[in-house]
Amino acid sequence: MVCTVEVRGAPRTFLFPLGFVDGGSWLVAAPVAPAVAQLVGEVVTSAGFELFSLAGGGTRTRPLLEVRIDRPDGTKVTVDDCAAVSRAIEARLDGSGLVADTYRLEVSSPGMERPLRHAGDWNRFAGRRAAVTSGALVGSRVEGTLVGAESVDGRDVGIIRDDKGTDHRVALAEVKAAQLVVTWNRDS
Repeated sequence: MVCTVEVRGAPRTFLFPLGFVDGGSWLVAAPVAPAVAQLVGEVVTSAGFELFSLAGGGTRTRPLLEVRIDRPDGTKVTVDDCAAVSRAIEARLDGSGLVADTYRLEVSSPGMERPLRHAGDWNRFAGRRAAVTSGALVGSRVEGTLVGAESVDGRDVGIIRDDKGTDHRVALAEVKAAQLVVTWNRDS
């Protein structure tokens, strides 16, 4: 789900060099000014959500700010949640001098096939279907059921069970990509 709102602000762009906010706990996927990232993070947090990712894009004349939010308690993010957060971000950005005259703001959830970013995600979504890519895995990719994550010698290790019942363990630091997978039931 995506809520898109076109808004007007002060005459500066929000596109700046890539950076991470708060020691990397917020994923910044494309160039966004640190001041914009800070402001968006504060708004999202004060609204009771977690900033899942923040990215800038679009064109020079029509920049785009993409915000992905999640709920800390794991419940689903609704369209109304996205709309409320979008309005709150818009209210703070307008007149801040941090954004271009015209920009697009998109607020959405991480989606059904969301990335798994850390051990907490592996444990939160244990029992769900996922795909994991890593050079440390036989064949580089395993699709199956998430078992969870554990700490081994101070390193987070993810466990995924393939369709034959074999558990595959991989250090999360060696994972190139991991995400939930939705399997559609064609019989229903």
